[in-house]
Amino acid sequence: MPYRRRQKAKIVSRTTLHVDGFEVQVTRKTMRNMYLRVKPPTGAVEVSAPARMQDEEIASFVRGRRVWIERQKERIDGAVFEWTDDNKRLAAANINAQLPVLLEHWEPIVGRKPTHITLRLMNTRWGSCTPNTGRIRLNLQLGLMDRRFLEYVLVHEMTHLWASGHGVEFQRRMDAYLPEWREWRRALNNELVW
Repeated sequence: MPYRRRQKAKIVSRTTLHVDGFEVQVTRKTMRNMYLRVKPPTGAVEVSAPARMQDEEIASFVRGRRVWIERQKERIDGAVFEWTDDNKRLAAANINAQLPVLLEHWEPIVGRKPTHITLRLMNTRWGSCTPNTGRIRLNLQLGLMDRRFLEYVLVHEMTHLWASGHGVEFQRRMDAYLPEWREWRRALNNELVW
């Protein structure tokens, strides 16, 4: 299947909804799915939604995730972190020390290798991959976390060198490479992106 570059969702409108005591910043975009975030450091609740989605549908989505939102807000309240040059250097050094060992282990298993890996601070994701160039980007925050998270994200992104998206082919490969990947993903998604 040929690779098709996914177009970036265009912002159609921005509004604020008040849902059960939460002030929710809603960004409507040309997209299919709805996404919910609780953003550090203030715990702002943000939703990205399809352009034609009604306010009540968005409010229902937020209400259904009330417990999760409250849990995320509690965690953010206790997590004050500021990226300094020293933190960035330490995180990069930790990742760079682990990458050669991880790549040596995983390249023969996955059967593809990245052409280039870059480290950077990312606000909403742990990693990304551009399959047609073989480039992988990793969130610098992984360098200050449990090693298994770096390993999981690296394998996840390397799997995208075979399968763009997260469909059946991607899941089949991840199941073969790293059978416990769903547990790792769940644990990682309980961490804060600073």
